[in-house]
Amino acid sequence: MSSSFPQRWTTNAMPSQQGRVALITGANSGLGLESARSLMARGATVVLACRSRAKAEAARQELLAGAGGGALDVLELDLADLESVQTGARQVRERYGRLDLLLANAGVMAPPRMRTRQGFELQFGVNHLGHYLLTRLLLPLLQAQAGARVVHVTSGAQYFGRLNFGDLNAERRYDRWAAYGQSKLANVALALELQRRLRAAGSGVWSLAAHPGLARTNLQPASVAASGASLEAAAYRLMDPLFQSAAMGALPQLFAATAPEAEPGGHYGPSRFGGLNGWPAPARVAPAALDPAQGSRLWEVSEQLCRQALPGLELPELTA
Repeated sequence: MSSSFPQRWTTNAMPSQQGRVALITGANSGLGLESARSLMARGATVVLACRSRAKAEAARQELLAGAGGGALDVLELDLADLESVQTGARQVRERYGRLDLLLANAGVMAPPRMRTRQGFELQFGVNHLGHYLLTRLLLPLLQAQAGARVVHVTSGAQYFGRLNFGDLNAERRYDRWAAYGQSKLANVALALELQRRLRAAGSGVWSLAAHPGLARTNLQPASVAASGASLEAAAYRLMDPLFQSAAMGALPQLFAATAPEAEPGGHYGPSRFGGLNGWPAPARVAPAALDPAQGSRLWEVSEQLCRQALPGLELPELTA
């Protein structure tokens, strides 16, 4: 790590976000809620994009009861329904006409076999495909703003993930952790591929990735509750001393989103215990995500799947 890299970066070092519009998926709890809190405190207009309008509104009221800052809005957006993603992107264009930051934060972790509305395996559909479509549809707004960034939130599961192009939807065999690893690897691969394409188009938008390490969010209890996996619950209890707060877990994605020291195509995570906790620092990228051929293939396959699911879908091209 460079000696010029901040050793203990906190939100106190975050530049002013006054006048900027930030959209955060899954902003009603955990990392998304903490990211919204910090961006709002620095003056951003924050759009809480959530599947449940009621939960999003509850989060909005919680945030408004705290310190002042920027404005808050709620956007109903279900990443498990590509039609909802399409509608949500249109509403962002109509309401704001601009976007400075897209934080692709929402995710599901290791549920039993489930499907999205369009029939995709849930983790691939929500964690990757829904965010892919949302990003593609919102790119024109981002490209119109100086300093715009897209941050793809991944996890350490990327390191055991594999992009199984022969069975992306786990039709032949479903392993919930393998599917989760694939979706998190896809997040990083998409971040890097998008940055390659933005650079080739001469665009000033940055695409970055970040992971929270071990952070206390609702992902772990939701996964255990959905699967009834008592051994996993026991493992989480044993690992509890290594877990950090959601506020600490959100620092890498906030660093990627706002820090002048971040770099386009960068990947950030906690600095201690192999990336489990600590302050934000450059993080190792899964080797599979570094392969441009895999990234390009993922992009093309994702576009094809979205077009098949939404006949007549218009996807804007990347421009300078």
